[in-house]
Amino acid sequence: MAQEEIIFPNNIRNIRLANGMKMTELARQANLSLSAVSKIEKGVRRLNQKQLLNICNILGCKLSDIFIKESDAVAGQWQNEIKRRLNDNEDSGLKIFGSGLRKIRQQSGKTIAQAAQDAGMTLSVYHKIEVGQREIYENEIEPLAKSFSYTAETLFDKIASLYKSGELNKQINKVKERVKSVLVPGNPLSGIDHSSLYGAKLYDSARKKLVPVFGVPSGKSIAFKKSDKTMIVAPMSLEGHQGIYAVKPNSKRLAGYIPENAYVFADSETPASVGDLAVCIDVDFAALDSNTVANAQIVSVRSDSRGKIYGQISAPEEKIVGKTMHRVVMIVME
Repeated sequence: MAQEEIIFPNNIRNIRLANGMKMTELARQANLSLSAVSKIEKGVRRLNQKQLLNICNILGCKLSDIFIKESDAVAGQWQNEIKRRLNDNEDSGLKIFGSGLRKIRQQSGKTIAQAAQDAGMTLSVYHKIEVGQREIYENEIEPLAKSFSYTAETLFDKIASLYKSGELNKQINKVKERVKSVLVPGNPLSGIDHSSLYGAKLYDSARKKLVPVFGVPSGKSIAFKKSDKTMIVAPMSLEGHQGIYAVKPNSKRLAGYIPENAYVFADSETPASVGDLAVCIDVDFAALDSNTVANAQIVSVRSDSRGKIYGQISAPEEKIVGKTMHRVVMIVME
């Protein structure tokens, strides 16, 4: 019997269990069904960027923690499982049939959506047949063959001919390549192009659209820490910009002109000038690491009679001279 192919091996289950969280609780907080979370943890359901970020924030982990490393226990489990499933599907001929069907579709110039519609199937069912994850039933053969102007018999003959000629090897081997690798960006194994794999593409794509939250209110200031443990989606105009980070403002000290339900985005590569709003940090930004917590404030940048730059903050008014001042480039309401 065909098995669902593991497309996104991950550490979500291990991280959830380490946090003492039940699957039902993760499902509730993520606004997903229990079935969906189960499939995500097993790696047989894809995640979009929003879901991935939301799960990271719920579990309190970094984006990179979700992706398995070669040393992780789940890596070996995944490799063994996908080998078993691959063998099951090949033994039943599903990989060959699916690869042949894909070759015929490509030769016909049809998109996968067009082929599914012509065969009277949903896109999901048709796709699973093409990748060898689902059996094809007797009452489905004729409509499928007819959609490509074949009879059932000539369709099987065509696929057999393609297989004997070796034309399907490349497509079948694409699935086998996944067995040789683990989906960890920046940790490529010999001979494998991770840029073509789903997990690495998802990580790279999601990471470009996210920025780390370096600061949250703490007492009379903002606790500032250079860590990517908490991340949020960047405004579209800031996507991919190097050096952008976010802080939650301390509204009590801003006389209410920046609301509590807002994020302030700053550019660590752009020093603040007189007239700017800025994130003012009491230590040198370059000296900070993920283990050091500094104090910061959102300030209005001013200069004194001698031209010395300082930050002004309200409620109560205070002049602040920090080691670092980064220009605020955007304020966004949650």
